[in-house]
Amino acid sequence: MTRLGDQDMRTLMRAAQGGDKAAYRTALGALSDWLHAYFARRIAPAQVDDLVQETLVSIHVKRASYDPDRPFYPWAAAIARFRWIDALRKITRQAETELEIDPPVPSAEEPVLARLSLDQLIGHLPQKQAQPITLTKVEGRTIAETAAITGQSESAVKVNIHRGLKKLAALVESE
Repeated sequence: MTRLGDQDMRTLMRAAQGGDKAAYRTALGALSDWLHAYFARRIAPAQVDDLVQETLVSIHVKRASYDPDRPFYPWAAAIARFRWIDALRKITRQAETELEIDPPVPSAEEPVLARLSLDQLIGHLPQKQAQPITLTKVEGRTIAETAAITGQSESAVKVNIHRGLKKLAALVESE
């Protein structure tokens, strides 16, 4: 169907409000095509048809509020925009609901096992790398605090952490 101009749609809607079913059918057909193009740029293709139908129903319900002396497409676009916003809200609510799945509750053993695995991995490192990694990455101390505890300079602490983490990454990858 070809897109009808605003004046044609105004004429059809005026006739439809007067009870002309054929004019109303023609107006809805043209409007359906226009709505498909309108929504195709705004929402996922799989949702366009449903949104067009919902908008046509809304326009049907509100058809008595249309004033044929005013432009048609801005009136229809306002209704379509509200349906579009409702669809986006619905999508957002569905995404939020899907995220509300309870995460698995960790067992009391998991932190202990993780620490044992970490200690075993760090055991493969020289002490000058293992101690700064434990102090900064596990215990959360600053570089300055770690330097004071280990007796290394701050730059040496940073270098040893970097080299140690690189070696740990290689160990993990090899296993």
